[in-house]
Amino acid sequence: MGKLEDFKANIEERYNFEGDSLLLGAAMLEGEPIEGLQVKIPLKTLNRHGLIAGATGTGKTKTLQILAEQMSLNGIPSLLMDLKGDLSGIAQPGTTNKHVEHRHKMLGQAYEPEKLLVELLTISDEKGAKLKATVSEFGPTLLAKILGLNDTQEGILAIIFAYCDDNDLPLLDLKDFRKTLQYINGEGKEDIQEEYGQISSSSVSTIMRKVVELQQQGAEKFFGEVSFDVNDLLFTNSRGLGQVSVIRLADIQNRPKLFSTFMLSLLAELYETLPEAGDMDKPKLCLFIDEAHLVFNEASDELLDQIEVIVKLIRSKGVGIYFCTQLPTDIPDDVLSQLGLKIQHSLRAFTAKDRKAIKQTAENYPISDFYKTDEIITQLGIGEALITGLNEKGIPTPLAATLLRAPATRMDVLTPQEINEIVEYSTLTEKYNKEVDRVSAYEILDEKIQKVKKEEHLAEMLKQEEKERKAFEKSRSKKKTYSRKKSVPRKTRKRRKTPSYGGGNSGGSLGDTLVREITRGLFGILGGKRRW
Repeated sequence: MGKLEDFKANIEERYNFEGDSLLLGAAMLEGEPIEGLQVKIPLKTLNRHGLIAGATGTGKTKTLQILAEQMSLNGIPSLLMDLKGDLSGIAQPGTTNKHVEHRHKMLGQAYEPEKLLVELLTISDEKGAKLKATVSEFGPTLLAKILGLNDTQEGILAIIFAYCDDNDLPLLDLKDFRKTLQYINGEGKEDIQEEYGQISSSSVSTIMRKVVELQQQGAEKFFGEVSFDVNDLLFTNSRGLGQVSVIRLADIQNRPKLFSTFMLSLLAELYETLPEAGDMDKPKLCLFIDEAHLVFNEASDELLDQIEVIVKLIRSKGVGIYFCTQLPTDIPDDVLSQLGLKIQHSLRAFTAKDRKAIKQTAENYPISDFYKTDEIITQLGIGEALITGLNEKGIPTPLAATLLRAPATRMDVLTPQEINEIVEYSTLTEKYNKEVDRVSAYEILDEKIQKVKKEEHLAEMLKQEEKERKAFEKSRSKKKTYSRKKSVPRKTRKRRKTPSYGGGNSGGSLGDTLVREITRGLFGILGGKRRW
């Protein structure tokens, strides 16, 4: 048996599955596709996660589109994070041409355009149903990891959440959280210390700076109400089509903190909400994270640990996660080891660094009797890729260079009018695009702060009045003392003898009597008690 026959027998045997599967393309040998030699992936293993890697312009995004639409056609909902803005075309049927016809001839299948069930979502100013979550839903542990806090600061965060729970202070958005930080570092400091212990003002200030940094990346639009229910991602319609939810993120590429915050909160919410699923014939949901390096490059060690834990555990909930990036080395090793499906597009060897990266990449794939992996990676054309997955028993399938099928949906973006139509008729838009700002921690604490400020202002006014009264009384006292000092000499000076006007000594003279009465009257006024 020759090399071609060996290759065909190997692919046919190892890519033949008992249960349902999705078709990715036709296997290739020595640069040529072999007609009818299909490369497929069992639906049962799609919750084992995956990787789509390759250089810019090699077709990664179209491969992501193929996977999502094939999942939808098999009744599996998916969530696509569209950072470049080129995935929205999945909402419209594709069109054929000679290249599309050639690819599908190699597959042994006719090309059939498909119109899928698509929802447009957003966490920013893009058009679509708004995804939001409250600060309370994050909880202190997850929020601490997102903000990159140390153990001491995370402890303070736990106290803040406990205080708000104990005092019925809803933490809904970032202004609630900032107002709470302001309160415990000011007017409510004594109240907090009495109940929960002393809190470092410098640590609270550090947390405040981290929150401001997150706000500057646009997180204000993400935190709040109405909170998104992840069950709304799991819809399958009466035709059996799984809903494809596209989160439009083209305007947050330069805000990786917001992107990683959203992604981690979504994974955590899915893990907390969905029940254990065990072994399923197909997953409940698959997530596609394009430009995945933005998540990992900007993440703190604590955040990376959290992502790794969730990736390891969430597959038991029936959820698969697919990362799309340029190099497998963009993904941490602990996460990479969890990825069952690997689709590797071409890499370019322009520099010594590129050649080193290609060698490292080749080591992530099974050894093949038919390919020199580090060589073929540089020889793949657009829309071609090396593929290895898992069979139904969890055993890796052999490496297969594959001519990928063409997307069944549009390979271009939607027009503004088409976007408006999807958003306008969406039930999710009607449900989530409501402005809600109910009474929460901000309003309650602001009222307390204003009350304390009024009381402090009133106390200051009373203090000032008391000060002025004392000053006034002191001034009056000085005047009285001065007046007394002036009258003393009059009391002590010798009385001058007054000439007698009537002559004789009996009964005293008229002049003496007059002087005495005047003097009594004068002393009575100056020395006596004053009446008001």
